[in-house]
Amino acid sequence: MADRVAVIGGGPAGMIAAGIAGSRGKDVTLFEKNEKLGKKLFITGKGRCNITNNGDIENLIENVVVNNSFLYSAFYSFSNQDIMNLLESYGLNLKVERGNRVFPESNKSSDVIKTLEKFLKDNNVSVRLRSEIRNIRKEKEKFCLEFSDFSTQCFDKVIIATGGKSYEQTGSTGDGYKFARNFNHKIVDLKPALVPCELKDSFSEELQGLSLRNVRLYAYVDGKKVFEDFGEMIFTHYGVSGPLVLTMSNYINKYIKSSDIEISIDLKPALDDTKLENRLISDFEKYSKKQFKNALNDLLPSKLIPVIIELSGIPEDKFVNQINKKERKDLVYLLKNFKFKFSKFRPLNEAIITSGGISTQEIDPSTMESKIIPGLFFAGEIVDVDALTGGYNLQIAYSTGYLCGYNC
Repeated sequence: MADRVAVIGGGPAGMIAAGIAGSRGKDVTLFEKNEKLGKKLFITGKGRCNITNNGDIENLIENVVVNNSFLYSAFYSFSNQDIMNLLESYGLNLKVERGNRVFPESNKSSDVIKTLEKFLKDNNVSVRLRSEIRNIRKEKEKFCLEFSDFSTQCFDKVIIATGGKSYEQTGSTGDGYKFARNFNHKIVDLKPALVPCELKDSFSEELQGLSLRNVRLYAYVDGKKVFEDFGEMIFTHYGVSGPLVLTMSNYINKYIKSSDIEISIDLKPALDDTKLENRLISDFEKYSKKQFKNALNDLLPSKLIPVIIELSGIPEDKFVNQINKKERKDLVYLLKNFKFKFSKFRPLNEAIITSGGISTQEIDPSTMESKIIPGLFFAGEIVDVDALTGGYNLQIAYSTGYLCGYNC
């Protein structure tokens, strides 16, 4: 008689785990507390679903910020090419976009979910929707699941793929951490990752809605640089967001209790100090008879000009031909080092993913089985691994899910 396997969580990790276990002849039931599978997957990539990243395995590893070495076995066992081949074998056409991001040709995340549902059906997985589990207990060699309607079902193996605690409206309410804690697993502190940041400075409100492209962003903790990257960002009513900021958040969340985190923007990274000063000299000659406040339109977005003028200390009504060399050099420095004080992250519920989770020291990286409780497996965001944007976090879900399904 085939082993009975319960998979808890109908996201990408759970669906891959269930399908792979079913393909091995296991008697698999997938439990999802929502009314449909893949609720969080549905909103990824702004509804388009950034399925994975088409880089090589080393590129996948490099883009995992926390515990990347833990994932070597998972990535090599079930790679980005493997998930792409699986989806394409079911008729889903894929495309590769900027940054090697992989999307469905249809630009519909719902098509990815439908494809994974076919995969489950083909492998005889029994799907139980609206099934909320209150507790898991072990009785002799069996895992007994207690449901919200007070019924109980027992299984030989259990795979927990319940996700993190971000986007709670999709069902990610942290249930899996509770189950793991009941089995004496250590939970590394949960923190938001890939999340917007709030700033202490009042300027962020004045700059609300301003989008900056092709800038270089730095983060310093107690004066030491911990992050640097080039790209796009946006100012919001509370602070900053956008691709650069979300990436930065993964690098500074470990320092969240530090008293001094500073963010600095190089507004003109294509120009070194000398070239930028020459550009200013050229602009100032062009507008020599104008006031300072009217001489920066060629260099900066209009929304940014009043803030830069205030920070520069140069009176806005000073005529450009009266600006001295020191004032000009200080302005160059300001444009290359536009600084803000970090206040805090936006709430965990606004984060794209959850950093922290079940300690990797207590999970076998080659099988994803608990080192504490034989027959208990973990997959996806619930584990203390997280990566940057670009399809990497979903690949973690597929790869760890595969190991669970293959080894349960």
